Amino acid sequence: MEIWLNQSSTDDFILLGIFSHSPADRVLFSVVMVVFTVALCGNVLLIFLICIDPRLHTPMYFFLSQLALMDLMLVCNIVPKMTVNFLSGRKSISFVGCVLQIGFFVSLVGSEGLLLGLMAYDRYVAISHPLHYPILMSQRVCFQIIGGSWAFGIIDGLIQMVVVMTFPYCGLREVNHFFCEMLSLLRLACADTSLFESLIFACCVFMLFLPFSIIVASYSCILRAVLPMRSAQAGKKALATCSSHLTAVSLFYGAAMFIYLRPSRYRAPSHDKVVSIFYTVLTPMLNPLIYSLRNREVMGALRKVLDHFRIVSQH
Repeated sequence: MEIWLNQSSTDDFILLGIFSHSPADRVLFSVVMVVFTVALCGNVLLIFLICIDPRLHTPMYFFLSQLALMDLMLVCNIVPKMTVNFLSGRKSISFVGCVLQIGFFVSLVGSEGLLLGLMAYDRYVAISHPLHYPILMSQRVCFQIIGGSWAFGIIDGLIQMVVVMTFPYCGLREVNHFFCEMLSLLRLACADTSLFESLIFACCVFMLFLPFSIIVASYSCILRAVLPMRSAQAGKKALATCSSHLTAVSLFYGAAMFIYLRPSRYRAPSHDKVVSIFYTVLTPMLNPLIYSLRNREVMGALRKVLDHFRIVSQH
């Protein structure tokens, strides 16, 4: 194992990327940079608003601030290196850098997936048991949910980091992706990785369907509570509180299931790279927009901050 680690750590990997230097790809790269900038600013702003506005110091917004932090770390883990490689023409990444990128990516995606699932439980408690909400979603419970989500992802990320470091890599060492993605990297291994790939598939199924089952169960209970309501307006208001979360869930799980739950014979690197751009860059940009533009409390907090800066600038 030590020989493999020493051999692997002396050579860099080459990230083939997703963009060439054609005029069309330069335009697409510029679009990705705009999306990245909006994602960066949007998530930072959302975290800032939740921290400073007392009206947003509730379990739902506490979870939302953690979701924004995960999205922020996710785009910063991938896009800056992709940008440097494209602009400089150097497509290399060190062995250690590649392993760390895999570890952070797996940890953040796993944590975010579970957190989205547990946020559905929060909506179920808020709608079905509003009087008991402060007790059922106490500060202790909120910290347990956040801690469990982070721990779930970090443990999975550490396991996959350690396993990746044990494989020997040879040949051209060209990763057909714009970041060190686990399955793309394993294709370069000089050893049989079929068992580990099967374990990864089983792990992905578990990591996707555990939160997804929580989401389905929670929203089934929500529908069962909402449908008997005599007031149509009350039912619509209850479902409206879930619409932002359902949109975020659809974006995240749709892309993740497309990439990791397809049989290997149907996988194409070009398709995987396009979908990866979707949930590593586009989704982190859309989440703060979804939760802010469709949320009166967040928009109210934003207007309050803007009014404060406007008054300060006038004096």
